[in-house]
Amino acid sequence: MMLNFYLLLGDFECIKAAVQNGANSVYFGGNLFNARATATNFDFEELEKVINYCALRNVKTHLALNILIKDSEFKDAVLLAKKAIELGIDALIIQDIGLAKFIKNLFPNIPIHASTQMTIHNLEGVQQLEKLGYSRAVLSRELSLPEIEFITQNSNIEIETFVHGALCISYSGQCLFSSMVGGRSGNRGKCAQPCRLPYELIEEQTNNKKIIEHKIDKGYLISPKDLCSLEYIPALINAGVKCFKIEGRLKSPEYVATVTRIYRKYIDIALSGTTYNVDIEDVHELKQIFNRGGFSSGHLDNHANHNLICKEKPNNMGIYIGNVAGYNKIKGHIKILLNKELGIGDTINFENENTRYTVSELMLNNTNLTYAKKRRKGYYWKNERTYSFR
Repeated sequence: MMLNFYLLLGDFECIKAAVQNGANSVYFGGNLFNARATATNFDFEELEKVINYCALRNVKTHLALNILIKDSEFKDAVLLAKKAIELGIDALIIQDIGLAKFIKNLFPNIPIHASTQMTIHNLEGVQQLEKLGYSRAVLSRELSLPEIEFITQNSNIEIETFVHGALCISYSGQCLFSSMVGGRSGNRGKCAQPCRLPYELIEEQTNNKKIIEHKIDKGYLISPKDLCSLEYIPALINAGVKCFKIEGRLKSPEYVATVTRIYRKYIDIALSGTTYNVDIEDVHELKQIFNRGGFSSGHLDNHANHNLICKEKPNNMGIYIGNVAGYNKIKGHIKILLNKELGIGDTINFENENTRYTVSELMLNNTNLTYAKKRRKGYYWKNERTYSFR
């Protein structure tokens, strides 16, 4: 069985990290018309370099043109698609139906994939895409596994699903929150991520015709945890999904390499037919590279997900490594009882602090270490000369 596995990427180092760690295909944007306007995108010279690099290694390339196009931009969008096709791009990912139809008429042999921004969430939507000439549908991230299986079993075009990375609190491609509060539209690639901001939940009650407000909760109340689908890989393959999509743009090459390598491992295990078990250490490694209060199964389960939101923090929380056992303010060092290994160069932060510190010196019993094992007390030095910000 041929199963594609690819990542959305934002620079050439990330491209190389994905390819060298097992991705079958990658997708990325040009300088215009993609849903990550703030990411590092590629000009024509860079597009050619990326396409040639991937083609040499038998990795397919997909160009994202996944925003709604204004009439005044239509000609430039077509020119970008034409140039990418001439350079050897393998497929185009398009949200705008008018643009897709025009390009398909000009270049009937180029595969066109329906972006997740189109909110394709049912069989009727996929069947309509097939009539319009799309060869693949990237389903909405809000679908459950049974819904995905029903669509794949009753449609003729390829189905792709999102398996790891950030989730939107709204439906894919339908969120107007950013444009309403900040004038920056997610459907134009400029989402300001208002779902990652702190909010208060207020209940209003009427008493003697007076409205009384009660604060029920506060925090990052609509900030979803990232999706991790390792345990669902065999079921998604059996459901007929042909491609797995992993978030990679606005992320580091280290993130891309780690996530690609681990998902490649489990995809290969699932395809081999051997016993499928997820190693908890692999999940810890994924959490260490990036997590928002742990991971979530998103909407894949066919029941309400009460573990979708992390209200404590909207960005990377890393993993718990131990407790502070003492602090010498005069000498400027901190004593830590480690629950996980810690090494020189690791980045740490403390609960209720926003600052991150890079470990530059470790000591145990007045002896310098380069690596400290778990369940041992050591010193992490915190002064002007030994920490830096990232």
